[in-house]
Amino acid sequence: PILWAWMGIEGRRSGKPGRPSGPRDLLMLFASGLFLGSTFALWHLSLELTSVATSTLLVNLAPVFVALGAWLFLGQRFGAAFLVGMALALGGAALLVAGGTSGLGGGEAAGDGLAALAAVFYAGYFLSVSGLRPRFSTAAVMAYGAPAACAALLPVALLSGEGLLPASWQGWAVLLAVALVSQVLGQSLVAYALAGLPAAFSSVALLLQPTIAAALAWAILGEALGPWQAAGGAVVLAGVVLARSGSRRG
Repeated sequence: PILWAWMGIEGRRSGKPGRPSGPRDLLMLFASGLFLGSTFALWHLSLELTSVATSTLLVNLAPVFVALGAWLFLGQRFGAAFLVGMALALGGAALLVAGGTSGLGGGEAAGDGLAALAAVFYAGYFLSVSGLRPRFSTAAVMAYGAPAACAALLPVALLSGEGLLPASWQGWAVLLAVALVSQVLGQSLVAYALAGLPAAFSSVALLLQPTIAAALAWAILGEALGPWQAAGGAVVLAGVVLARSGSRRG
């Protein structure tokens, strides 16, 4: 309801259509949500078969697939600065993940494959939303994509055998916070940014997520931040800055 109400308000303000004009528009909007939901579903399944560190590292390869898709399907070209910056950011993410655990490797090949496939689907999400944003408002993309994402996740949730509803008010509070902060706010900001930023750079910029998470865990939760993690975060930041300068040039 929040997303649909927002869609009506934003559609009137922006002048962009709040609703799809035909089956093709509807399919494209649903596809963006299916890509996102499938990403989370595959990532969740991979965690059952491989280590958290390996899974996270493989999912963070999404920028490579975004750049490849943008080159193959959208005809975008990338300068040397962007490519070097992307490589730096990916290397920094690897340092950040590997520096905080000794759990790299050791998982089943199926788990590693699912995590890599999740990266491909995440790239599909970025490319599809990037294509939708010139024509649809942020709220429209979210309002139509969210139900499709839920449809992709529901079978995995049912097959997991876990309870779908919280058993306490604290559980409901956490669930509501995740829905509003991570999904509505977080993914809406991603969709909003894709109206003005190239999909390839946006995906590279999201490699800042593990850097920010490690910094917050250190500042708020008192978790140790090792030298390799700190170095990895610095490399990610440098890579994102370099990739941004490269995307500006071309």
